[in-house]
Amino acid sequence: MAQRDAEKHKARQQTLKTAVNAKVSAATAQRGIVMVLTGNGKGKSTAGFGTVLRAVGHGLNCQVAQFIKGEWACGERNVLESLGVPFYVMKTGFTWDTQDREADTRAAQAVWAQIKPALADPTVDLVLLDELTYMLSFHYLEIDEVVEAIAKRPVDQHVIVTGRACHRKLTELADTVSEIAAVKHAFEAGIKAQAGFDW
Repeated sequence: MAQRDAEKHKARQQTLKTAVNAKVSAATAQRGIVMVLTGNGKGKSTAGFGTVLRAVGHGLNCQVAQFIKGEWACGERNVLESLGVPFYVMKTGFTWDTQDREADTRAAQAVWAQIKPALADPTVDLVLLDELTYMLSFHYLEIDEVVEAIAKRPVDQHVIVTGRACHRKLTELADTVSEIAAVKHAFEAGIKAQAGFDW
């Protein structure tokens, strides 16, 4: 019985190996990737920053724009800035705190103006547009301008967009779209956000 199970397992794994090898062989194109991390679950920005850290570890030149972030400490920014990654931060905090549409719009457009040149710079390997989706949902930035800048970026440049409710034009442009679902969240159980784990 054990030998038969082992043989079945080996046969299944060989079939899987053949399928995976065929996909690896077929993936011959190399160019920059647009990745969207969206959905209502926790971890979108964290995944984006993890990819930036990976890229820096391989010697890639990265830049980051943080929308809807305040001036509070940010663990990822602490590490990545020390490694030479420029950050452009909106610094106004959450829109439900500011309650000032005009000021938030100006702040979003200022950050966009700072990061947009990176999307045309062939020396920049990866651009993270953290929480960009909200800027489009709130109409602080023009969707067509953003899509055009990403679409016309240097051919080998990677772009990561994070945030809930990503605009359809961005998901259509993207090569990879991951939707993170909200199954449970500690905050809903009354557990406060904590340094080193949540930011």
